[in-house]
Amino acid sequence: MKLNRDIAKEYLTIFIGCLLMALSFNLFFIPNQIAPGGLSGVATILFHVFSFPVGVTTLVLNVPLFLIGIKMAGRRFGAKTLVATLLLSIFIDLVKVPSLTDDSLLASIYGGFLMGLGLGLVFRAKATTGGTDLFANLIHKYFPSISVAWVLFAVDFIVVVAAALVFGPSEALYAIVALALSAKMIDLIQEGLNSAKAAIIISEHADEITRRVMEEMDRGVTVLKGSGAYTGRDKNVLLCVVNRGEIARLKSLILELDKNAFVLVADVREVLGEGF
Repeated sequence: MKLNRDIAKEYLTIFIGCLLMALSFNLFFIPNQIAPGGLSGVATILFHVFSFPVGVTTLVLNVPLFLIGIKMAGRRFGAKTLVATLLLSIFIDLVKVPSLTDDSLLASIYGGFLMGLGLGLVFRAKATTGGTDLFANLIHKYFPSISVAWVLFAVDFIVVVAAALVFGPSEALYAIVALALSAKMIDLIQEGLNSAKAAIIISEHADEITRRVMEEMDRGVTVLKGSGAYTGRDKNVLLCVVNRGEIARLKSLILELDKNAFVLVADVREVLGEGF
């Protein structure tokens, strides 16, 4: 039963992601001649040159890449990618909405935000919409240190150059803005939905700080054994992870107990486990 719920949740996420991506094209990109990379960007160029429907053209261009990718990615991944590819193509052609702006800068900003949000959701569901994002996921699979978002940016840059030859340099620059915003949104959705703050605390009152944090903030504290390089004295080093909204309270509590405490606060991209 849980497996069925998880699968349904993944496909619902794909549905919403594809709809958001289609809206980014119909509301912002297509009316303003912005081709933000990918096969959809190629289809946008072909639409303005030959009047080919963007959704159908995207689907046709995706077929050879999909056939190559499914052999490498597995049947389940391929099934979800096929659904996402079909949904995106259908939504682009059937969801008819008026353009929200004729300002290319605004279109690139809001379109890039919306496209990255949608594509990030599709990626979180372990799928792609085909085309260059399928290629990017395959690269990321074999080279995990390379971000999917920045592989997309590099590949899609070639499409932007092609768009510059058709629409002009200004539109190409707007497309780069859209791509950059989309890349950041993809990273945020994939890695930063549960972001938090980590505090490393060195204090002579470590025991009292630990007790107060656990009792008053209901947060766990990990006690690490450390040694001062200058003094040679052993001391406890505290590690505590809290939500962003709790970091001010944590710092206030620490300073209340020890104004000389050494506190290091760092961003945490994602936290999994009890309490998060």
